[in-house]
Amino acid sequence: MADSTLPALTAEAHCRAATRVLRIEGEALLTLAAALPADFAGAVAALLEVRGRAVLSGIGKSGHVARKIAATLASTGTPSLFVHPAEASHGDLGMVMPDDICILLSNSGETSELRDLIAHCARFDIPLIGFSRDPSSTLMRAADYRLTIPDLAEACAIGMAPTTSTTLMMGLGDALAVALMEARRFEADHFRTYHPGGKLGAQLTMVRQVMHSAVPLVAQDAPMQHVVQAMTAGGMGVTGVVDAQGLLVGVVTDGDLRRNIVGLLDRTAGEVATRSPKTVAPQTLAAEALAIVNKSKISVLFVCEDGRPVGIVHLHDLLRIGVV
Repeated sequence: MADSTLPALTAEAHCRAATRVLRIEGEALLTLAAALPADFAGAVAALLEVRGRAVLSGIGKSGHVARKIAATLASTGTPSLFVHPAEASHGDLGMVMPDDICILLSNSGETSELRDLIAHCARFDIPLIGFSRDPSSTLMRAADYRLTIPDLAEACAIGMAPTTSTTLMMGLGDALAVALMEARRFEADHFRTYHPGGKLGAQLTMVRQVMHSAVPLVAQDAPMQHVVQAMTAGGMGVTGVVDAQGLLVGVVTDGDLRRNIVGLLDRTAGEVATRSPKTVAPQTLAAEALAIVNKSKISVLFVCEDGRPVGIVHLHDLLRIGVV
């Protein structure tokens, strides 16, 4: 418990402490980046080859980091789960199967709670990846792949609270996840499969998933009466104008009608249309489509494949799914 009789530190002192911690941890990550563990590439290869799941475990702060790494791996294409080491010793070892691979985290490498998991891996010949600062520890001697983190001072004032060590483990876990993503050619469309909800899911939605497939279209020589009818039926205040090959050559909007009100009904769609309209492909991200809409100050985009309209998307469609 903090001593309430001590004088309160100033805001400047708080900022100095924060700066010191961030610099210490940042420099530690640079040290790790300059000298990756020798077994890093081997660990990536082993994770790529495994037919089962990556099973992560650790206790205390290392356990929290292990949970995060498991979540990151699972969301980026590597089936993963976290098993609490104490629960593993009381029945959950059955969750770790021969086709799996284990990733165990322990700063000291001597965490007693991990011993049953280590023994289980040895008994069933389950590949083991170890995270620890001590290459000669029990965990690292048992591991098939030793991801040793630099033995650097913790960032706290007393040098005991897990700070630098957990940052290094977290960074190494992220490095594994990204290396696996790149090896698997994991792309935005795959990422969205595991992130369907919230703002991230909305940003990764593709235009084809929100577009309207009923597209109001008229020929270039269509009289304006037909154009107005098509716009009314489409309900978006716009119709596309196509040539004889079905290629989109222009659009007629409510604004075009107002600008050409004099003698409007004596003209054709091609004469009134705005040429070279903004379009997007079906695989365009919804976030990219919204950026085009905002930059061009329009409310509707035609969706085209090989120049032919296959859909139409309105600003409201993009806002409705949460793209901002």
